[in-house]
Amino acid sequence: MVMPEKGLSAPMNAKLTGSGAETVVLAHGFGGDQTVWDKILPVLSQHFRVLVFDWGFSGAVKEQEGLFDPVKHSSYEGFAFDLISLLDELDLKSTAFVGHSMSGMIGCIASVKRPDLFKHLILLGASPRYLNTDGYEGGFGIEQIDQILSSIESDYHGWAANFASLGVDPHDTQSVETFTECLRRMRTEVALPLAKTVFLCDHREVLASVTTPCTIVQTTNDIVVPNSVAHYMHDKIQGKTTVEMIEADGHFPQLTAHQQLLDVLGRILGFECV
Repeated sequence: MVMPEKGLSAPMNAKLTGSGAETVVLAHGFGGDQTVWDKILPVLSQHFRVLVFDWGFSGAVKEQEGLFDPVKHSSYEGFAFDLISLLDELDLKSTAFVGHSMSGMIGCIASVKRPDLFKHLILLGASPRYLNTDGYEGGFGIEQIDQILSSIESDYHGWAANFASLGVDPHDTQSVETFTECLRRMRTEVALPLAKTVFLCDHREVLASVTTPCTIVQTTNDIVVPNSVAHYMHDKIQGKTTVEMIEADGHFPQLTAHQQLLDVLGRILGFECV
């Protein structure tokens, strides 16, 4: 692995808050930034050191030149190398990694490459493949994915508003607005290749190599990731794995069901949520 000449922590807006013997890493997904964790960060910071950051594709990153490379980041491997570099730079090991959506699989890949960096993987709405295939329900047919990519290319801001409403929870207007603004800050020329990377990925083969203990956290009604994916991952991951279901709608429990998510994290990480 080639380390970058300059560190990633500053350009990726990395922030460490809180204190404690253990470190929790919060990694956002497609179109987001670190603000999606604002509802749970204060509680976690009472018990742990907590790292938040923005991926290079995020609109919150001021200097994206070099941080998002359509070639390097055409698969999750490129992001996994970024994550490893960031944790090494900050000298963080044996972390509890909370990866939302695409970041769940990025964490899995990084844990295979560097198991010393991860004590526990918490995979929040994660999926190794979104495209349906024989014997596997990923949630989308190829025609649906083609329509998503076409909409992003032709009217990204219109697609962003629609996706946020469906993906977050149409009944939680404040959270929908929060995520819509995150999406709209992401540049269209970044959104399209990233969407291709996400929606056309197939990282199912990685799961058998994951030995770090995992907890898969899934809402009961997620239009992006069907519940069957959580159970598929549970069966395929080699390490000790459990599934936690949150009774909620949408793909973003950190926004729409943050108290339920904190209760789950409390059971996993061993703290009481008052």
